[in-house]
Amino acid sequence: MGITGKVGGAAASHLLAQGRKVRALVRDRAKAASWVDQGVELVDGDWNDAASIERALRGVDGAFVMLPPIWAPSPDFREAKGVIATYVQALSKAPVPRVVALSSMGADRTSGMGLITALSLMEQAFRELTLPIAFARAGGFFENFLYGLHVAQGGALPVFNDPTHRKSTMVATDDIGAEIASLLSGPAWRGHRTIELGSMVSADDVAAQLSEVMKRDVKAVAVPRADWPDTFEQFGIPKGKSGPAETMYGAVNAGGMDLGVAGTEHVPATTSARDVFASAQRVTRIHA
Repeated sequence: MGITGKVGGAAASHLLAQGRKVRALVRDRAKAASWVDQGVELVDGDWNDAASIERALRGVDGAFVMLPPIWAPSPDFREAKGVIATYVQALSKAPVPRVVALSSMGADRTSGMGLITALSLMEQAFRELTLPIAFARAGGFFENFLYGLHVAQGGALPVFNDPTHRKSTMVATDDIGAEIASLLSGPAWRGHRTIELGSMVSADDVAAQLSEVMKRDVKAVAVPRADWPDTFEQFGIPKGKSGPAETMYGAVNAGGMDLGVAGTEHVPATTSARDVFASAQRVTRIHA
């Protein structure tokens, strides 16, 4: 799932590098054309179509599943609940040897986590399945700070992290993809596992590494809480719909995405924010 996105694409790349055969469920074949050139088999389908997901699952050695990112969900998270129910139906009819589900730090909490609530709901529903399932609880993506390459020319990196020196779990999407590929192709396991992905990093750390890449002094600056709605609107969230995103970042600032939840495994980050910024900058120069 999600091969045209950052995490799904990274997982597919790592699997292909291992010589594995990859199948992807896609809604738009045109967006996935480059994957066909790399030997990926495409299955036409949709997040909400259990029959197409079931077709995609037939005969596979393992499946990676994720929820579509919805930044302005309904109050009852019905969009996520619909996709989750579809997954449960398809996995019940076409059980696979192993499943890796993309989750998030904070998904152990059933309330007060805003957008992460959708992933908590997924984990709860999937725990009713008897399949071997690994919940990959990723930290915040370093890629979410890439706007800094454009807006930090004046030396300020506006962030929702407050205070900026407080650390929370962060990770690069390539690291997530690498772990997903490892779980799908590595030793089999029984039952359910939960793996925390990432390392404790602060917004100040991210700004310092952005400084190195941009070769200019950059400081992280916390966006005042009262300005969050307008700032989220600039990021594309419809006016008046930023509540879940605000709640999520408030929970992050309160320690809701810290490492060390009981009963979990941990895979630390190997790719830094510096690496992510440098890679994006190289791509920009190539296409300039």
